[in-house]
Amino acid sequence: MINKIELTKTLPRDQWGEFFDQFTNSNHGRHISIESISPEFGDEVLIENAPLMAIVYDRPGKGNDLIIEIGKDEVTYAHTIDEPIEVLTGQDSNGKMIVLSIGDTAGIKTLIQLKAI
Repeated sequence: MINKIELTKTLPRDQWGEFFDQFTNSNHGRHISIESISPEFGDEVLIENAPLMAIVYDRPGKGNDLIIEIGKDEVTYAHTIDEPIEVLTGQDSNGKMIVLSIGDTAGIKTLIQLKAI
C-alpha cells in the first residue's frame, strides 16, 4: 500500500525533536497505521487505523530512540524504534504529509501512514 507513495523529503537529525513535537500537536488523535519492514523478518503490519497519541524522540545521550504511542485517552500500544538514523516524509499530490518512514541502525524501516481526516 505505501510502496506507491514517493518519499520525497529527508529531515535533518537536529530538527527531529521539534518536528515530532509539532507533528504530535498537529496529528494527535488522527488515525494511523504502522508497518515494520525488516530485512530479516519481512513486512509486518503492527497497527491499523488506531489513534495517534504522540511520537516522542529522545536524542542520543537521552535514550537515542523514538517512541510511537497509540491511544485515545491513555497509551494502549507503544512501538519503539531504537537508534533511528533517518526520517523521510511522503506527501500526497496536494503536498499534505501522508506517510513517515523511519530507518534504524538494524536496517529496519518503520512506516507510519496517516489516514484521511
